[in-house]
Amino acid sequence: MAMITAPLLDVRQVARSYPKGGGAADLVVLDDVNLTIARGEIVGLLGRSGSGKSTLLRIIAGLLAPSAGTVAYQGRDVVGPSDGVAMVFQSFALFPWLTVLENVELGLEAKGVAKAERRRRAVQAIDLIGLDGFESAYPKELSGGMRQRVGLARALVVHPDLLLMDEPFSALDVLTAETLRTDLIDLWVDGRLPIGSILMVTHNIEEAVLMCDRILVFSSNPGRIKRELKVPLKHPRNRLDPAFRAMVNDIYRLMTQRGPAVAETVQGGLPGTGVGMILPEVSTNLIAGLIEAVAAPPQNGEAELPDLARALYLELDELFPIGEVLQLLKLGELGEGRLRLTPAGRRFADLDTDARKKLFAELVLANVPLASLIRRVLDERPSHRARLTRFHEELEDYMSEDYAEETLRAVIDWGRFGEVFSYDEQSETFSLENPV
Repeated sequence: MAMITAPLLDVRQVARSYPKGGGAADLVVLDDVNLTIARGEIVGLLGRSGSGKSTLLRIIAGLLAPSAGTVAYQGRDVVGPSDGVAMVFQSFALFPWLTVLENVELGLEAKGVAKAERRRRAVQAIDLIGLDGFESAYPKELSGGMRQRVGLARALVVHPDLLLMDEPFSALDVLTAETLRTDLIDLWVDGRLPIGSILMVTHNIEEAVLMCDRILVFSSNPGRIKRELKVPLKHPRNRLDPAFRAMVNDIYRLMTQRGPAVAETVQGGLPGTGVGMILPEVSTNLIAGLIEAVAAPPQNGEAELPDLARALYLELDELFPIGEVLQLLKLGELGEGRLRLTPAGRRFADLDTDARKKLFAELVLANVPLASLIRRVLDERPSHRARLTRFHEELEDYMSEDYAEETLRAVIDWGRFGEVFSYDEQSETFSLENPV
């Protein structure tokens, strides 16, 4: 009888929520998440920022307890940091007062490894990730890419069975990130990485297809795994390969597909309804710029999202919020991996600045409940003035404080551009000094 190998990691029905206070319902970040990781694979958690991917990674690392569900590592429940699990953070997380060698040795020192042995293993890890000769340098002397290599070496030096990576390349410039991805995959394919499996969080679709054996596509509000995709392409992978491009395009379509199976949308692609709709802080410059890009040849009002992302050098977390705001304002339609301008969007592209402001004001008042609430309050008050706190407190009945602040910043920018209202930053006061 063939032996059944238990998974390296087994996550079952994991949920995580946070109290919002004031008697409001808890904010649910993760809900009913299930996944397994086998030895010898790279698995990607792909989704938007705020979808709970990093929260899940911290639960798996034992840094955060789930509100419900279980996490088992090598058959044992995770109740704290597990021996054999290492993590690479987005922000490098190096100690500035320690040298490269001392930073890399740190994990081994915490495990009580003898000085000579930890020195040998640290030097070996530093050589492996391409920083030979920089052992005595301090983090401030290194570039961002070099600092992230130190973070990677510090994780590898403990020879983990499971390496967790939280958007490890997102803080790097494009060329440095691509070099580090390629070096890491080359080491993995050659069998030179002293690790069993990798679980990485990313919001970069091409990065996920380039590196991963499986991709778990996350939806948001709350975070759930909506689809598992196997990547059948052999390493090294070529971004220009038609099969590579086809998979990238399929994921874009999946993440913008309409219908209950995968849709993340509630209204205009954004969570919440009415005044409680959470709005991304997308500037009017970005809104106008994307409209102009889609309106111009060769798109002529309709563009494939992957083509648009490459042409404008935008990632998933940058392109999707702009597209969703266009959809909310009835300037565009986002779906099936494409962005199409509506008649209003095409008209906006052709108008001069003053006419754009007028059209934008009409669309904001008609489609953004918070903006129309602010305008109504200002109209009704004899002073035509209202403090920011009046609306901030109302929003906190629907969303977290951080989301409330971002939502208000977005509406302030849109309202100012359309001259729906004025806003004074110093006194934090809305007014009708320049009403439409």
